[in-house]
Amino acid sequence: MTTAVSRPGSPRPVTPLTILASKLDRLVQTAGTGIDPSWLAELCDARELAGGLDPYLSQYTTPESPALRWLARRTAAEDWTRHAAAGRAAPLEQEMLSGHVEGQLLKMLVHATRAHWVLEIGMFTGYSALAMAEALPADGRLVACEIDAEVAALAQACFAGSRGGRRIQVRVGPAQDTLAELAAARRVFDLVFIDADKAGYGGYLDTLLDDALVARHGLICVDNTLMQGQPWLPGERTANGAAVAAFNRQVAADPRVEQVIVPLRDGLTLIRQVEAEP
Repeated sequence: MTTAVSRPGSPRPVTPLTILASKLDRLVQTAGTGIDPSWLAELCDARELAGGLDPYLSQYTTPESPALRWLARRTAAEDWTRHAAAGRAAPLEQEMLSGHVEGQLLKMLVHATRAHWVLEIGMFTGYSALAMAEALPADGRLVACEIDAEVAALAQACFAGSRGGRRIQVRVGPAQDTLAELAAARRVFDLVFIDADKAGYGGYLDTLLDDALVARHGLICVDNTLMQGQPWLPGERTANGAAVAAFNRQVAADPRVEQVIVPLRDGLTLIRQVEAEP
């Protein structure tokens, strides 16, 4: 499977729900005149059910801050096809942004865990980092790992002038190198958000647990763990889809943790450490 990068301002469906809604819409649009009216009405109802959920969630979720709204617009306006043409190992696209509802959930988790130190592995243009930083106390800090220097610079420009942005420390380079430095400094985090290369997910989780980078009361959040439905759908998977499916199996088999997958956007897994049984 190949991935086409969407044009500025024209995001493509990339979550199980938006893909389903898009498929249902195409079926309605291409339905012939010979279709049984009751069957077509059922199909239209299914389209409305699938297509209306995300807008409803956004409508009744606390609005994003002006800084987050501007960052989202700046990301959508970027020509990511130019970045794809630059020969990057993995394409970048506007759909990688966490967005309003997931950003608000992450803010809630910062408040709920009373986090002072937050770690993000995979920052992109910084929406999730800024959302979490806005929820931190004045002396709180967020360390954001990003491998792409150009994208990191764009994120830092978006942070400039925002109150939350002053709490963010950006580390550019391979995340495992940054994790080793943080472990050597004995840094411990209350909340960790992983949204980076999917093939690296298992290694990041092991490093976090093995090197005691997460507080015992801490929470690990992992994005894209439903990956467009690929983990459970039959047929060919992308490399990312296969990596996410393998990661989900790894987490489920790990006795050190317990977890739940939240079906928000492309899936968000919440992981906490558990005490070993005597």
